[in-house]
Formats: sequence, C-alpha cells, structure tokens
Amino acid sequence: MFLGVNIDHIAVLREARKINDPDPMDAVSLLKRAGANQITIHLREDRRHMNDKDAQKIIENSPLPVNMECSINPDIIDIVIKLNPHRVTLVPEKREEVTTEGGLDVAKYKNEIALIAKRLEYHHIELSLFIDPTTEGIRDTKEVGAQWVELHTGLYANIYAMLHTNMSKTHHCIKELDIDRTSLHVMLKKSLKELHESAKYANTLGLRVAAGHGLNYQNVKSIVDMSEIEELNIGQSIIARSIFTGFETAVKDMLELVR
Repeated sequence: MFLGVNIDHIAVLREARKINDPDPMDAVSLLKRAGANQITIHLREDRRHMNDKDAQKIIENSPLPVNMECSINPDIIDIVIKLNPHRVTLVPEKREEVTTEGGLDVAKYKNEIALIAKRLEYHHIELSLFIDPTTEGIRDTKEVGAQWVELHTGLYANIYAMLHTNMSKTHHCIKELDIDRTSLHVMLKKSLKELHESAKYANTLGLRVAAGHGLNYQNVKSIVDMSEIEELNIGQSIIARSIFTGFETAVKDMLELVR
C-alpha cells in the first residue's frame, strides 16, 4: 500500500502567525528520504493554508508525484491545469468548514465534473474524486471519467475516536447523542463494511482506490487490511506527531503501519 502525505498543516502552522516559516517546500526532500510515495496538497479557494506559490514550488521541484486536492470551481481548475500536478482530486469545499466534511456529491455536479475530466485527460493529469463510500457515488465516479476514487474515511475515524477516547460530544458525522458502546461497535463494523464493499466494487469497475480523512496511527490498521485499497492519504496525524518525534520519524512510523 502506498502512502501519500498531506502537508497542508505545515502551511496551517505558518499562517497562524502570517510569517514565512515553516515552509511546506522544506518537507519535500524529507518525504522522499523517509520513503513516502506521494505528496498531497489542497489549494483552497480562500487560500487559508497553501497558496499558489507554495503549489507551484512543490510541483516544480518535487521528486515525488503531487496529488492536488481542489474544488470544482472553474477558476481553481484553470490554475491547477497550469500547475500540472500528477493527479487532481476533486473535493467538496465550504468556506466555513474547518476541514473537508463529507464526500463530493458527484451526481449533483456530474456534468461539471465530466467536463473537468476531459480537460485533465487532455493535459495527461489523473483525476480522482473524494467521495463517501456508496455504490452510487462510485458508479458516478466511473461514469464521469475519473481513474481514481478516494473513499472518505471520516465517519469510521470519528466512530473509532468515540470508542477509544473520552470524547463527550459526537462529531458532525454522527447525529445521534448519548450512544452506548455497543451501538458504537455496531456502527464501526458497519462503517468498515461500507468502506470495504465500496473498494471492492470500485475495483470491479476498473477504478483505482485510495482512502483518507481522519486516519492516524491508532485507527489505520483496519483500512490497511483492505487489499483493494492501494493508497492512503494522511496528513494531520503525521504533522502532529512530528512535533515530538521529528518529521522523518513520523512519516517512517506511519509507513511501517501502512506497509
């Protein structure tokens, strides 16, 4: 299984003080040395962390493939095509969200995504769609012309956290309140089954499968066990761990779990 490391949170730390460091570009050579397979970055419409200059420097100088997450906004797509990353992953985006909440509604934006797919194909850029693990979403992903699907693991990660921490409040993905542990175990098993069945179905359609969102050193094993998934994209937990262990060590620790 391959590991893509999302380095957005390096830019988040920089933007907290609006200064010049840490520079996300400094992570590139360290990721290569640590053995990562891919760099993932998200160019948001509001540029809250990564900006155009960051993206350009990383794509032009990275020895690793760059997977760029972005919305379907036409202006963003124009910029991304000029930057020419290895892959584009289309994600939903809201200005008010802290991080990406849920998968892309492919059915709702099917025509727009199909046009983006044709543009990216012309420029030899792979396309992935970040979606919730549903049969309908995977079928739509295939129909619009994407080569990859990235399964949103946020619900699984949130249920896992509720089971293994003293979280007093449920996450936005979980609407019920005061859920007992037995119910949480049932929900966790159901979430994993949905992810696994979705990955298997995507494979039957010829889609390559990635997964990500909320994955960390504690919860990643159940996802790694799904052989149909060939790539994980993980960011926040690696950057958080690096504060205490150093960046290379944090990446290598995750790689050991993934491989």
